[in-house]
Amino acid sequence: MQTITTSQSNSPLVTVSAEYGSWTITAVNDEAAALRLHSGLSLSDAQILVPDLKSHEVDNVADRKALDLLADSCGRFTPCVAAEANTSGGAAGIFLDISGCEHLFGGEEGLLKELKKHLQKLGYLNRLAVADTPGAAWAVARFGNDGCTSVEPGGQRAALGPLPVSALRLSSKVIEGLRRVGLKTIYDLSVVARAPLAARFGDSVLVRLDQAFGRRFETITPRRPAPIYYSRLSFAEPISHRNGINAILDKLLILLCEQLTVAHKGLQSVLLKGYRTDGTVAKLRIGTARPVCNPIHLGHLFREKLDSFNLEYGIDVAMLVAERTARLTPGQVSMGDSFTRQLNGEIGENLGYLLDRLDNRIGASRVLRLQCRARHLPEYATKSIPVSEIPAVDESVGESFVLKPQTARPLRLLSMPEPIRVMAPVPDHPPILFRWHQRPYRVVRAEGPERISPEWWCDNADKLFIGEAVARDYYRLEDEKGALFWVFRRVFHRQNHAMSWFIHGFFA
Repeated sequence: MQTITTSQSNSPLVTVSAEYGSWTITAVNDEAAALRLHSGLSLSDAQILVPDLKSHEVDNVADRKALDLLADSCGRFTPCVAAEANTSGGAAGIFLDISGCEHLFGGEEGLLKELKKHLQKLGYLNRLAVADTPGAAWAVARFGNDGCTSVEPGGQRAALGPLPVSALRLSSKVIEGLRRVGLKTIYDLSVVARAPLAARFGDSVLVRLDQAFGRRFETITPRRPAPIYYSRLSFAEPISHRNGINAILDKLLILLCEQLTVAHKGLQSVLLKGYRTDGTVAKLRIGTARPVCNPIHLGHLFREKLDSFNLEYGIDVAMLVAERTARLTPGQVSMGDSFTRQLNGEIGENLGYLLDRLDNRIGASRVLRLQCRARHLPEYATKSIPVSEIPAVDESVGESFVLKPQTARPLRLLSMPEPIRVMAPVPDHPPILFRWHQRPYRVVRAEGPERISPEWWCDNADKLFIGEAVARDYYRLEDEKGALFWVFRRVFHRQNHAMSWFIHGFFA
């Protein structure tokens, strides 16, 4: 993975890292390699051989970032890609699980050819290998005679036999110990008794040997979870204009929705990937509030964001990935009149489409819905949650225990009640005048009271004094201008408490 470039073509250049208190070479350019410099050599010894040698300290963070970007660009070949960092001073690499993908390129040979062409275009020197097991592919790619090799199915033993034991991804200490006892090749290890080998060098030797030969399963952990449902299109010429993207998007959505229809699934999060010609990846994501399997609706959501889908010099591969899916419940068709069918079907569906468009236009966290809670007090009876979240009931209670008021509730509710000054003929009667924010309101009609009991089981119950819960008597008041208010007074069991009134909401 490590590459070195220099403005002077005939100048030897190396990268170095600090190991055990001294500088060690990690990579060399072609000119330095021609002078027999190699990774693992100390910088002091290299400078004796080449006095005018130029060196730079390796930037592991930048190397890892470049490796991750390269791994992302290889997603055009398979969705299962894993990046492998530098180990023991060796070159980094990338694992690609091409199971079920090679037919898209005309077989393994065609895929290797396209992959090599892609890496060369990005400026990376590379060695490639395809095998039944990750261990065999890793060994042949690094230690094989050819820079692009395809191991025949079941031919791991013949391909790995002449390779050195360092091709098994063992530690340097184990490799040195194997060489001291004359076990220099993988074939030498394969014919030695297993028990003495494990007793002397540990189980890691047998594990790596079995993984390479396919006797023990080895998994590849991709950088991102491999999608179950996705659609993919590749193009002979890069696409760089909006009309082309619109046509590609429509086809990708149809292909993806066909897969989901068979599985009775709907989309809730979809990611569009465009693999650019320079090796970078353009991404665009949309979400829905409920499972959707309608390519027309999904296309509308994507087109509202396509302006942010930067194509730069064009894309040659496009992929649509279903990141989050859910079971798609079939809609019930009403047998009633046309109005009932419209009310139950079309209106509900259009509302869902509207919420999806609002979510993607202004953000899912800004489109909210009210969820009922099992609480008496109105300010705690509901909470705001994003529309995209699946409706849920409080975990501590069942749905049947959610309290539903029997009388009307105001259209606008204050987050917390605010105190008001009230004039009433009798303390227990509704007010005839109240003052709120230094403004008087004369009451012409009043309805109530509706008593709401205190929440003695909650820690944050409405309490005036410690240990004394307070009930509320709510009234609906109308002033001279026709405005409707929702006010309440605190109800005490003791007579020595001063009467206190609060405004809590507005009906109109």
